[in-house]
Amino acid sequence: MTPVPIRYGPRPCSLVVCRGCCCGDARKNPGQDHDGQLTRLKAAAAASGGRLVVRTSDCLGPCAQANVLVVQPSTEGRRRGGRAAWLGWSADQDCLDEVLAWTAAGGPGVAPAPATLELQMIDPPKP
Repeated sequence: MTPVPIRYGPRPCSLVVCRGCCCGDARKNPGQDHDGQLTRLKAAAAASGGRLVVRTSDCLGPCAQANVLVVQPSTEGRRRGGRAAWLGWSADQDCLDEVLAWTAAGGPGVAPAPATLELQMIDPPKP
């Protein structure tokens, strides 16, 4: 019997928001509205008509650069060569404005990253 390949539809651009031991922790980053950040991102995803998905992760690894956020390309973005963009120090509203504008424009592989976000890009942890 020949296995039938599973076909998935196109995947939207997605944001993975770290909410582990350091990111999202008021003890490490006091004065930041961590819950408000996540609420804002989820509201943008809900309003995107399925072009953006937001997920949380327990710990993405680069704790020294908390809050960490990963912008993953859509299916079309991957097809065009886009790769996941890891962002550190992503808790402020200006950063969120840039991330949401970039994902609305298509995200990695579809639209160039804003120069301000390029300054916040970090290397993913090594396996």
